[in-house]
Amino acid sequence: MRRTDDELLAFDTDDLEDWDGGRARAALRGRYGLLYRNHLGIALRLDAWAEAESRRTDADARYKAGYRQALRDMAAFLRQTYYLPPDPD
Repeated sequence: MRRTDDELLAFDTDDLEDWDGGRARAALRGRYGLLYRNHLGIALRLDAWAEAESRRTDADARYKAGYRQALRDMAAFLRQTYYLPPDPD
């Protein structure tokens, strides 16, 4: 099922150091809008993966914390448009 742009952007931005809602909306309307929507979908999957990692019992706490942080960081970078090609328009 395809998510709306509002659904894709419905996440907590408090921990995002470089969040700009205007930049995100512009990216959705721009040349690479489909790519950015894909990135937002991947970020949702990374969030779910990080949550699943928190329930693991076969790894020590420091490993799990680092792994979850790496997943959350990747999701944040995707959401903040860092992996979109430069758009000269």
